[in-house]
Amino acid sequence: MLVFSIIAWNFTAYSQSYLKTDLGVQTQINSTVIEIQFYAPSIIRVLKWPQDTYFKKESLSVIKVPQSANFKIIRQADEIVLKSQKTEAFLNLKSGKVTFRDLSGNILLDEHEKGATFTAFNDAGNNTFSVGQSFLLEKDETLYGLGILQNGKMSQRNQEVKMIQNNTWDFVTFFQSVKGYGVFWDNYSPTIFKDSSGETSFTSEVGDGIDYYFMYGGNADGVIAQMRDLTGQVPMFPLWTYGYWQSKERYKSQDETVGVVKKYRELGVPLDGIIQDWQYWGNNYLWNAMEFLNPGFYDPQKMVEDLHNLNAHVIISVWNSFGPMTKQYRELDSIGALFRFDTWPQSGSEKWPPRLDYPSGVRVYDAYNPKARDIYWKYLNTGIFSLGMDGWWIDSSEPDHFNPKPSDFDTKTFLGSFRKVRNAYPLMTVGGVYQHQREVTSDKRVFILTRSAFAGQQRYGANTWSGDVVASWEALQNQISAGLNFSLCGIPHWNSDIGGFFLWDFKNPLQNADYRELYARWLQFGAFCPMMRSHGEGAPREIYQFGQKGDPVYDAIEKYINLRYLLLPYIYSASWDATANGSSMMRALVMDFAADKDALDINDEYMFGKSILVCPVTKGMYSKDGKEDFSAVGERILYLPKGINWIDFWTGETFEGGQRIARKTPLDIMPLFVKAGSILPIGPKVQYAEEKKWDNLEIRIYEGADGEFTLYEDEGDGYNYEKGLYSAITFKWSDKNKILTISEQKGSFPGMLTSRNFHIVKVTSGNGTGLEKSEKTSKNIKYLGKETRVKL
Repeated sequence: MLVFSIIAWNFTAYSQSYLKTDLGVQTQINSTVIEIQFYAPSIIRVLKWPQDTYFKKESLSVIKVPQSANFKIIRQADEIVLKSQKTEAFLNLKSGKVTFRDLSGNILLDEHEKGATFTAFNDAGNNTFSVGQSFLLEKDETLYGLGILQNGKMSQRNQEVKMIQNNTWDFVTFFQSVKGYGVFWDNYSPTIFKDSSGETSFTSEVGDGIDYYFMYGGNADGVIAQMRDLTGQVPMFPLWTYGYWQSKERYKSQDETVGVVKKYRELGVPLDGIIQDWQYWGNNYLWNAMEFLNPGFYDPQKMVEDLHNLNAHVIISVWNSFGPMTKQYRELDSIGALFRFDTWPQSGSEKWPPRLDYPSGVRVYDAYNPKARDIYWKYLNTGIFSLGMDGWWIDSSEPDHFNPKPSDFDTKTFLGSFRKVRNAYPLMTVGGVYQHQREVTSDKRVFILTRSAFAGQQRYGANTWSGDVVASWEALQNQISAGLNFSLCGIPHWNSDIGGFFLWDFKNPLQNADYRELYARWLQFGAFCPMMRSHGEGAPREIYQFGQKGDPVYDAIEKYINLRYLLLPYIYSASWDATANGSSMMRALVMDFAADKDALDINDEYMFGKSILVCPVTKGMYSKDGKEDFSAVGERILYLPKGINWIDFWTGETFEGGQRIARKTPLDIMPLFVKAGSILPIGPKVQYAEEKKWDNLEIRIYEGADGEFTLYEDEGDGYNYEKGLYSAITFKWSDKNKILTISEQKGSFPGMLTSRNFHIVKVTSGNGTGLEKSEKTSKNIKYLGKETRVKL
């Protein structure tokens, strides 16, 4: 947490003067004090507050300590110009408007001339303000970010969004532009983002002042790098978390949970993670007791050991609320760290619909209170982590807030009113678990699955899912833009419930042809997300619920689970790229094709890593009169970004970019295209991520351009990589000379391979490059860690 205090001083005699500070300048214009600070050469902080007030800001998101930047101050006419090595800020001394430019003088972002607003507001008895700031954007400028929005939009222009965390909409008060800049509005109260032809603005219910950060990166990756520099870097997740996950609402005994993993092993279908959902603690009055009080879980230590012996990992549901009969409730209540507003579950009875005449008494805890976070972890550690639990599913981290009343937001928290800090709740509760586990051990990387997020949460080892979405084809498509815009906020780990959580629109879903097809298509999409996780209510989702080998739906599911594992070396290396280089795994087309105007607002395609174009199928094709009908093959219209050739992953056929094509899409084909010049490492066929070492990788070369790829490896878990214990091998392809150069292996770690085989494959049209086996142009080499050149 960065604490920043400002005391206004008297500018009465200096209406057009300014004070130089270590980081920038401060001045007063009319009745508003304005301060501009360089946090870094590419990051500028702007603060504004009313004259004669005291502004103390405790940033929950920003952890960067501002550098003493090398900048110049130039006074010209009615403007002050602050210029660093990367960007410029112009402050108009008459209007107070701030304009941001690049070093060539091009306007990046303009404040509206009278865009700063301060409206008196009484917040739970404290006199403060509602604050707002508006900006002027170019007419055709595309904007991205704002969090997880279920609106199906890629560019977030021309809309109004009320930003209060909820189940399926997770808000981050950040946007970035196709012009290569971003804005982080550092406010945690309920906020409205509004964009119209006249202006773009943030307006927040509570703020002692305006506080925002402008950052210039030149492109989307650069903006994300600046946002992470400001709010925290991304730690590595364990290798096993990138395998396949099975879950449902809910496994009701340890025998059922272990039995699912046994069944997968019997079928020979890969699996790495199993998730234990709620009520293992017993009834609702014992809600989130963090102990196995349900008699169906008769020996939780044995359950964890049985799962580990099956080479699987397990995470467990924990919540941010506690039932009145739990030890946590009593201890938290004794320090005033429980909130009084409606949350889930509302009833002590487990029947549906809820019996509200039997109130549960469940209350949300004050995650803003460090002592409350200590208590939370104390019980989590002794009751569950000590069993060998591998990670956490922190559910309802927004948290659930039912029937909200204005008085609910007056609720006192450790940091002031709930209203003042509302949207930062997930950041605080997730951060508490991460920080406490890091203090306990460095042998096991923190892994948290959670339902909500705020700016900076990428630093806490958390993967956010898109909440309890209702299954439909429209919902499937909406997840694509939701995940991409979330990633564009600088938070790279995201997923959705494969198949959708609620099945309200499908009767007998496992026999419903439309749902079976939807599930298969959603799972294909899930195979190309940072986490591949099947979950939901209304019907179990295990592969064997969809038939057996030979059934088209079963076969499609199995095919993409296996494909996920074949791509693990590529996926894990992409994860490292996010950790080390500020990259993202799910990449909106603007990230790699910002110059292609036809690509900027596409909401149903994306890059997975920097090589694979993913085109999910989001319309049903094979359901007729309630039955599966595969007599005719459907097709998907898709766009191939311009400026590069694309190779069909399944056939090897090459297409020129900058065109729309129709791709046949039988049930087991989701269109995938590989960018020319790409180098893809293909791993072994396994039953779980760490079953086999990567000592015999296939290295696929996609001709048509020069290319480069770095294969990252480490111990797969633990934090030794932070000490430099990892290795990297860089592959470079010269398309003109048809030579692949494999670099010397850089770095080392315990257990590192010192000798391995690479099967080098030059992909050519029609040779079949998916799971199917066919003849390829290839060479086998033995690699001993020294630079090697291969002519193809």
